[in-house]
Amino acid sequence: MFTGLVEALGTVHQIEADGPARHLVIREARLAPELALGDSVAVNGCCLTVVARDADTFRFQAGPETLQRTNLGELVPGDRVNLERALRLGDRLGGHMVQGHIDGSGRVARRQQQGEWETVWFSCAAELARLMVPKGSVAVDGVSLTLVDVAADRFSVALIPHTLAHTTLGFRAPGATVNLETDLLAKHVFKCLQGMIDGRNAESP
Repeated sequence: MFTGLVEALGTVHQIEADGPARHLVIREARLAPELALGDSVAVNGCCLTVVARDADTFRFQAGPETLQRTNLGELVPGDRVNLERALRLGDRLGGHMVQGHIDGSGRVARRQQQGEWETVWFSCAAELARLMVPKGSVAVDGVSLTLVDVAADRFSVALIPHTLAHTTLGFRAPGATVNLETDLLAKHVFKCLQGMIDGRNAESP
């Protein structure tokens, strides 16, 4: 479990093919010494397991499903990625409950600068947008954000200067792919309500 509060921007140091999978080596000298084998880290919002580390880098394995469903499959050496270590029992939940399980991808549709802030619109699949509501929560590349407006296949967020300076969302250009995780509670409520509606429809003569 994560909070959606990015701890650091790491740099992709190396990518190694392993059949249909890949090994991702990330450089971030502050986090590396604090990680242990088996630790969970959200990389652009995707929960991965540390399989090796040294003084300033750490390694993950990403399988075919992860590479296909997320923007981790597009990474090349030199790219920056959002990093967050898993939440510990007793930690403050400053963002919202984020599982690190990506629901799908979206794209940066439009950026509108408003002084030091920016309003950013993202396009996404309709099945993801229907799980979003204004003032609700969404994780974009692992960043916990509050939804401003929601349409049938897109949504907007307002990015504060800190988010622009310390996450990948500060430099994602229009057309760039982002990882999306919708709100955990919204998914469960939607599934329960859908099951009730389907049950009633099945009982109707």
